[in-house]
Amino acid sequence: MHHHSRLCAMPLLNRDNLQQYVGQSIGTSSWVEVPQARIDAFADCTEDRQWIHIDVERAKRESPFGAPIAHGFLTLSLLPITSYELLGGLKPTKSVNYGLDKLRFMSPVAAGSRVRNHIKLLAAEPREDGWTLLRTENTVEIEGQPKPALVAVSLGLFSWA
Repeated sequence: MHHHSRLCAMPLLNRDNLQQYVGQSIGTSSWVEVPQARIDAFADCTEDRQWIHIDVERAKRESPFGAPIAHGFLTLSLLPITSYELLGGLKPTKSVNYGLDKLRFMSPVAAGSRVRNHIKLLAAEPREDGWTLLRTENTVEIEGQPKPALVAVSLGLFSWA
């Protein structure tokens, strides 16, 4: 794991140099906190209130992780904010989340953890309709843990029209 300051590690990705970063890491986001309050709010949004997420006392007693854990989809839902930070230099007029090609939840994120996203640009494909399809590999690291929380190939459509 590299620990440079983010500023020097992050390429100045923009619309004109996009193709030269294909196949390369384009940086690591800031840390994002995943406190119990965020997990509870997500449980309320999605109505997924399994005890392993929201019952702190029971999770401490009975969970194999010794603490409540974030929903996998909560961790996944942090991809946009971490991506905006790293892809902001592209300054598209419009951008649309087009989906995921592959997603694996690898390790649980315990309440109170911090996560950050390492993004690698896999492809930037101009399409006939004027949009450009960006395919990125997102590896969400958990602070202090050897295995990532998740690895996801994310698809985004960008337009400069």
